[in-house]
Amino acid sequence: MRWNPIHARLISTLPLLGAVGLLASAFVDCSFLPLPLVTDLLLMELSSRNPARTPYYAAMATLGSLAGCICIYWLARKGGEAYYRKTQGRPPGRIGTLVQRYPLACVLVPAAAPFPVPFKPFVIAQGVFQVPWPAFLIGTLVGRGCLFLTEGLVGARYGPAAKQFVLSQKWLSAAVFLAIVILFLLIRTVYAVRAVKHSQAD
Repeated sequence: MRWNPIHARLISTLPLLGAVGLLASAFVDCSFLPLPLVTDLLLMELSSRNPARTPYYAAMATLGSLAGCICIYWLARKGGEAYYRKTQGRPPGRIGTLVQRYPLACVLVPAAAPFPVPFKPFVIAQGVFQVPWPAFLIGTLVGRGCLFLTEGLVGARYGPAAKQFVLSQKWLSAAVFLAIVILFLLIRTVYAVRAVKHSQAD
């Protein structure tokens, strides 16, 4: 992967800040300046150097990411409120309906998805369609926590090989994410069909 000068500079300097750099990187990436893979690679680098501190590094990345997501969520939520005041009576559309029906899943699944699945557009959608605050907070915290802990453990176990794998497996991650979404929708459809049959039988 080719890095622009800003990303290259961050990759070279953030490890010197340790967990603080990890926290800052995760916050910036999830808020105002996209830093694709910077947090992930930094987390793996720090974990490979000090495996015993992997849970701590994962927690710092999770907290930084959560803080950045909260900023975007509230900005999008305020913008969404203004939008819906202008379009009262219009249906929310398929995405809006999906978010309103399964708010926690719509937060948790994207939050746990690895690169190259884009995360920030999902956060913006969660704010625009006004996902309830508890669902947003829990889903983001659990999803990001699982993702970063997994990356940290992989980095601690495999070192530089793990970083190279992350850089080269982007289509595999996208396929896994898509499979999870399809599986979730299939399960929900099966349950919905069974519920309809059960109500008709009664």
